[in-house]
Amino acid sequence: MAALAGVFVWDEERIQEEELQRSINEMKRLEEMSYMFQSSGVKCHSPEPKSQTEGGEDSEGKEQPWEMVMDKKHFKLWRRPIIGTHLYQYRVFGTYTDVTPRQFFNVQLDTEYRKKWDALVIKLEVIERDVVSGSEVLHWVTHFPYPMYSRDYVYVRRYSVDEENNMMVLVSRAVEHPSVPESPEFVRVRSYESQMVIRPHKSFDENGFDYLLTYSDNPQTVFPRYCVSWMVSSGMPDFLEKLHMATLKAKNMEIKVKDYISAKPLEMSGEAKATAQSSERKSEGSCGPARIEYA
Repeated sequence: MAALAGVFVWDEERIQEEELQRSINEMKRLEEMSYMFQSSGVKCHSPEPKSQTEGGEDSEGKEQPWEMVMDKKHFKLWRRPIIGTHLYQYRVFGTYTDVTPRQFFNVQLDTEYRKKWDALVIKLEVIERDVVSGSEVLHWVTHFPYPMYSRDYVYVRRYSVDEENNMMVLVSRAVEHPSVPESPEFVRVRSYESQMVIRPHKSFDENGFDYLLTYSDNPQTVFPRYCVSWMVSSGMPDFLEKLHMATLKAKNMEIKVKDYISAKPLEMSGEAKATAQSSERKSEGSCGPARIEYA
């Protein structure tokens, strides 16, 4: 882990350019599959995203196929089991037409604004920033449904704007940081990953875009697998709609939100690549109407 002798080692935990590029490649692949189905004129379910190992030789630990959970006009949700665990990884492909990519991206990144629109946030702070890559370490504490303890996350995130390919990407994953030791008040979530890619229909400042969200975490509950799956699969569209409504509110009421695109720390360029390379405890009962939040 990165927290050695009270020092956070950025070289070990910095989100690399390759991680951002993998997310963009997944978005491109899903778009290509969707275009092929639309061009064929065949009416069918949305194409399932392929596993990276799909089509290769059988091997131990091979990624499982994606299973469609929800298929709506502007919202597709898949899941697949994570090998060796009782958990699932989730993937959402969706579209919004009434806000701009810039607005949606900025609202997602603005920690101060989220404290206002997300009532479940107890604490959300940037702990440390890396000047080389623009990566940030955050501490996030969120309410969980009763009778569960609140959860806290320590995670590193990095965002980038690929103007050449007309995309924006945000990647996050759990880390350890010496300034945020585990607290007896919360349950620490140590396994968490999230990748969001946004593709404008036209430009960053015109309404309309597609997005691809890939997400997994281990909330450390004692609920059975089907119950955790239900909470996540119902909570994810709920969170995304709250994010969408917060973006609409910021747009219509002209609420000041930090412009992360104009102040982007690093673009996907040759110069950027060279720079980067150089450097419940209590019993939690039965399944009920509960939902889980997302960073």
